[in-house]
Amino acid sequence: MRRAIELAGQAAAAGDVPIGAVLVVDGRIFEAYNEREARPDPTAHAEMLVIRAAAQALGRWRIGGSLYVTKEPCAMCAGALAGARIERLIYGCRDPKGGAAGSVIDILGSAAVNHRVDVVDGVLAEETAAQLRGFFAEKRRTERWSSG
Repeated sequence: MRRAIELAGQAAAAGDVPIGAVLVVDGRIFEAYNEREARPDPTAHAEMLVIRAAAQALGRWRIGGSLYVTKEPCAMCAGALAGARIERLIYGCRDPKGGAAGSVIDILGSAAVNHRVDVVDGVLAEETAAQLRGFFAEKRRTERWSSG
């Protein structure tokens, strides 16, 4: 999780929401951070980018492994985790506005989803939440931030 926090810092430095992801599969490590602003691409969440990188490198869509991410995944990312057959999700802080691993909805725990992902939440939660709060506080101080 510490490495994911470092990656989230890189996203913030680039002007994007500070979310970082580290995926460990068969002893290999893949890393990404949010790049929605840099690309510009609304799907360029850290989780989506790290899953794509792993799939390309491994040459398969059934990825497996353990994903460490600084914030609870949204619905899009939770669906991608299930689709990629990620075995375990470990995340930092919850997302009370859009979390899809138990906070707002629970895609990963739903009986309707064909793959179960083991979820561990709250790992370095205060640190990851503080990173996000600091980013948005700075945005509010220095510019108008648009969520649309």
